[in-house]
Amino acid sequence: MIDGVILVATLVSAIGGGLVAGLFFAFSACVMTALGRRLPAAHGIAAMQAINVAILNPVFLLLFVGTTASSVLLAVTAPFGDEPGAIWRLVGGVLFVVGAFLVTVVCNVPLNDVLAKVDPASSEGAGVWERYLARWTAWNHVRTLAAGGAATILTLALRS
Repeated sequence: MIDGVILVATLVSAIGGGLVAGLFFAFSACVMTALGRRLPAAHGIAAMQAINVAILNPVFLLLFVGTTASSVLLAVTAPFGDEPGAIWRLVGGVLFVVGAFLVTVVCNVPLNDVLAKVDPASSEGAGVWERYLARWTAWNHVRTLAAGGAATILTLALRS
C-alpha cells in the first residue's frame, strides 16, 4: 500500500511541479516585463497588487500547497526506500520545497506584502516598484528553475 501512496505522491509532485513552473515561467518571461516596462509605474503597481490578491484562490492554493505536501512526503520517505527512484524522490522533493515553496514564503511574499501597502500613484510607490521588480523577478527565476527541475527529477523517479 505504501508503494501506491509513494507512486501517487511522485506523480502529483511531478505534475504539480510542472504546472507551478509554468505559472512562474509566464511571470518571468512575460508578465513582469509587461508590468514593469510596458506600463507606467502606477499601473504596473496596481496590476500586480490585483494579481497578488487574485492568486490566493482555492485552485492555486490546492496546486501549490498540495505539491508542497506531496514533495515533503517524498523527501521524508525517500531515505527509507532502497529502490533506484528513492534518491530522485529525495532530490526532487527537497528541490520543490526549498526552491519553490520556501523561496516564495521567505522572499516573494514579503515583497508582495510591502507592495500591497504602497499607493500606486505616490512617488514612494515608484521607488518601491523599481526595487520590487528587480528582487521579485530574480527570486521568481529561482522558483521557476526549482519547480521545473523538481518536475523533471520526479519524472525520472517515475521511470526508475
